[in-house]
Amino acid sequence: MKEKILLIGGGGHAKAVIDVIEQEGKFEIAGIVEKFVGESEAVLGYPLIGTDDELAELRKEYKYAIITIGHLKSNAIRVKLFGILKELDFTLPVVVSPLAYLSKHAEVAEGTVLMHHALVNAGAKVEKNCIINSKALVEHDAIIEEHSHISTGAIVNGGVRVKANTFYGSNATSKEYTEVKGFVKAGSVLK
Repeated sequence: MKEKILLIGGGGHAKAVIDVIEQEGKFEIAGIVEKFVGESEAVLGYPLIGTDDELAELRKEYKYAIITIGHLKSNAIRVKLFGILKELDFTLPVVVSPLAYLSKHAEVAEGTVLMHHALVNAGAKVEKNCIINSKALVEHDAIIEEHSHISTGAIVNGGVRVKANTFYGSNATSKEYTEVKGFVKAGSVLK
C-alpha cells in the first residue's frame, strides 16, 4: 500500500507536480491543502481537504507533504510553508519524475521536485525545497541552494552556484563556475 501525501497549494504548479507524483508511483495523493476554503477547487480530480490553518490537525493523519506552490517573483510563501511543515514534523520527500535523470553521484535534499525531463548530473547538489522544472539541466558540480527554482529549459552549467531563494528563468543559461542570485529573467545569458 502506498503512503498518502498532501499537496500544499492547488494552482498551476500543483497540476504539474500531480502528474509527476502519478508517474513516479511512490505516493497516493490524499488531497490539496490551500490557504483558505473556497480558494481552490478540486485539482485534476483531487479534492481540497483542508486549509493551512488545519495542517497541525492533518499531521495526525498524514506523514508526507510536498509544497505545490510555484516560485515566480517571490518564494516567501514556499519558504514559510516549508518551515511550518518541518515544525509539524511532516516528511517532505524528494519527488523525481521517472522521465528525469538524477545521477547516483548527485545529491538532492528534502522537499525538492525534479519535473519531467530534468537532468541533474554527477557531482551536482540540490538543496531543500527546490524546483528543478521540466527540461532544466543542472550540470556537474553545480550547487542549487535552498528554496530556488530552476525554470523550464534552463541550463545551469558546471560548477555554478545558484544562491538560496533564486528564481532562474526559463531558457536562461549561465557560464560555468559563476555565482547566480536573485531573479534571473527568462532567456538570460549569464557570464
